[in-house]
Amino acid sequence: MRLQELLSPRLHAAALIIVVLAQLIGIVDIPVGLGSILLLPLLFAFAFGLLTNSNIVGRTVGLLKTRHITAASSCVVVAIIPFIAKFGTTVGPALGDIIAAGPALLLQELGNLFTIVFALPVALWVLKMGRESVGATFSVAREPSLAIVADRYGLKSPEGAGVMGVYVVGTLVGTIVFSVLASGLASTDVFDPRALAMACGVGSGSMMAACSGALAAAVPAQADTLIALAGASNLLTYATGMYASLFIALPLVEWIYRRFSPEARRGKAMT
Repeated sequence: MRLQELLSPRLHAAALIIVVLAQLIGIVDIPVGLGSILLLPLLFAFAFGLLTNSNIVGRTVGLLKTRHITAASSCVVVAIIPFIAKFGTTVGPALGDIIAAGPALLLQELGNLFTIVFALPVALWVLKMGRESVGATFSVAREPSLAIVADRYGLKSPEGAGVMGVYVVGTLVGTIVFSVLASGLASTDVFDPRALAMACGVGSGSMMAACSGALAAAVPAQADTLIALAGASNLLTYATGMYASLFIALPLVEWIYRRFSPEARRGKAMT
C-alpha cells in the first residue's frame, strides 16, 4: 500500500508544482534593521506543502490525503542524501580551512548542552511539564537523541513523548528558523560567517541544508568554505553528540529533575 501511494500521480504532480512555484519565486531579500533576511525557495516550498496537506487545511481543500503524506514522509531522508553527498565533495578541498578553525569546530558540541540552560527551566517551571521535560530538553532532539531515549525509556514513555514532540516541531519549523537566523545574522557582520556555518551543524540534515544554503546565498564569495564547514560540523555532531548527550546531558537533566521538579518539591513538602 505504501508503494502504491508513493507512486501516486497526484503526489508527484503536487511535488512538481510546488518545486516549480518555489523556484519561480526565487530568493526574496527583506531588509531588516542592520541586515536583511533571505527567504529561500525551500521556505516557499515548505509553505506550499502545508497548503496541500488535508490535515492542515481540511479534507475538502487539501490536495493530498493522509496516506499520501505518510508515504512521502519516508522519502525525506532520501531526498536529503544528494545534498549531504555534495558536502563530501566540498570538505576535501576546504580541509585547510577546516583545520584552521581549530578547536572551535570540535568544541561546538558543547553549545548543544545549552538546551538544558534555556529549555529545561521553561519546561519545569513555566509549562509545568513532568517527565516529558527530560526527553524534550536534554538535547536538540534529532535522530541520535531518539535512539538514546528509545533505548533508555522507550518511545511510548513520557520521556519518549517529550523527545518526539521536539523532534516533530524541529522538523516542521527548524528549517525556517535556521535559514532566517542564518541569513539575518550573516547580513549584520556581527559574527564571522564561518562561525555561523559551524553553528549550522546541529545534527540535522534538513536544518543544516537550510542554514548553510542561506549562508551561501548571503555570502556567495565564501559559499564553498561555508558549506564545507557546515558539513564537517554536522558530521562531528553526529559523531560526538550521542556521547555528549548520553554521558553528560541526560544524567545532568535527570539530576536537575530529581532536585527541582514540581514532583520533587511536592515530595519534600509531604515529608
